Amino acid sequence: MTIAFVGHGYVGLVTAAVFADLGNTVWVIGRTREKIDNLNKGITPFYEPGLEEMVKRNHQSGRLKFTLNYNEAVSQSKVIFICVGTPSKNNGEADLSDVFKASRLIGKYLKNYAVVVTKSTVPVGINRQVAKIIKEVKADKVTFDIASCPEFLREGTAVSDTLNPDRIVIGVDSKTVRDILLDLHKPIMGERVITTIETAEMIKYASNALLATKISFANALSFICDKVGADVEMVLNGVGLDKRLGRTFLYPGVGFGGSCFPKDVKALIAVAKKKGYDFKLLKAVYQINEDAKKSFVDKVEKTLSGVEGKTLGVWGLSFKANTDDMRQAPSIDIINMLQKKGARIKAFDPVAMENASRILTNVVFTASPSQAAEGADALLILTEWNEFKQLDLKGIKKVMKKNFLFDGRNIYELEKVKNLGFIYKGIGRE
Repeated sequence: MTIAFVGHGYVGLVTAAVFADLGNTVWVIGRTREKIDNLNKGITPFYEPGLEEMVKRNHQSGRLKFTLNYNEAVSQSKVIFICVGTPSKNNGEADLSDVFKASRLIGKYLKNYAVVVTKSTVPVGINRQVAKIIKEVKADKVTFDIASCPEFLREGTAVSDTLNPDRIVIGVDSKTVRDILLDLHKPIMGERVITTIETAEMIKYASNALLATKISFANALSFICDKVGADVEMVLNGVGLDKRLGRTFLYPGVGFGGSCFPKDVKALIAVAKKKGYDFKLLKAVYQINEDAKKSFVDKVEKTLSGVEGKTLGVWGLSFKANTDDMRQAPSIDIINMLQKKGARIKAFDPVAMENASRILTNVVFTASPSQAAEGADALLILTEWNEFKQLDLKGIKKVMKKNFLFDGRNIYELEKVKNLGFIYKGIGRE
């Protein structure tokens, strides 16, 4: 099947590469000449394990094509996916301008029947608006249908998530569209959830909101555990053994970030407000996430009796491991807060430092974790990179000025680190 993707971000490029790898002819439509030129050279615009090799392989085979030209891609494609960003506006609502722009351009260049599928995360009702826009600009005799297929990939494991999802949600109005999309997804594992377009739109927001709620619940528990002397990791292990609950996403830390959870929580709050419902639960989820960052900074400041003039080594800058994505990364707010209090920051991240350098100022970016720790009054872990778990902490301690370790992701065994001579402060555990 010939298909097209509008957008080459995490969702668009990963999904396009996977469908090309499954034997389809896939067009990816971009809007930046430099990025399209780089993709045609096999250079991906972001770090994602396994993606660059897949892009190169399928581009060289001729199955994966990159273009700025809507006409050559849209006119040939049976299924067209909209995969553009929907960032938050100042009021928390989703900014849908790129979705609507893509819709107009798709409609303008439609030549034959196609299914236009929104993969971007959009509020309920937006697919109907996409259909309305396309109808306004398309040629009279051209027909089309719309559908909603929200994505559930995770940065860092996006390729495997796309190939082996828990479920594939397909929101449609007709059996014809359902069958086309079921056929396209046939090689991909995962339970099929066939539903209405509106229900599919809501499933995406509900999923991210619930995952964010689990993280904020774990962080709220960590605040209490710190005060009563309990170990939040043992508490959540006990909770997670209940099969009704599980441990997935019940992990405390310095807060969630990235391109999905913060904006989707705010967007669902805004959707509810428009419909006259005050979503107090999600407001609390978002506020707890903000509190988690401040609580971590307060812990550092209190333990060190102030941070003014002190050097802090930071390990991890991206919002999560295995990605270079700095969007809404907790490290940004944490470092800014510490700098305002007079701290000097030395930082290391395996892949995100180039992106971080565009956002963070007055930070010394180092070539290794050891260099970030050298001469530091304290070491702060802000991202759970596996390589940090394997480092020689005994050697790291030797190059530090003092022996404070603040584990913002609880990646270390408490007693083991204490036995090495560190003054250890985790999240909800001492």
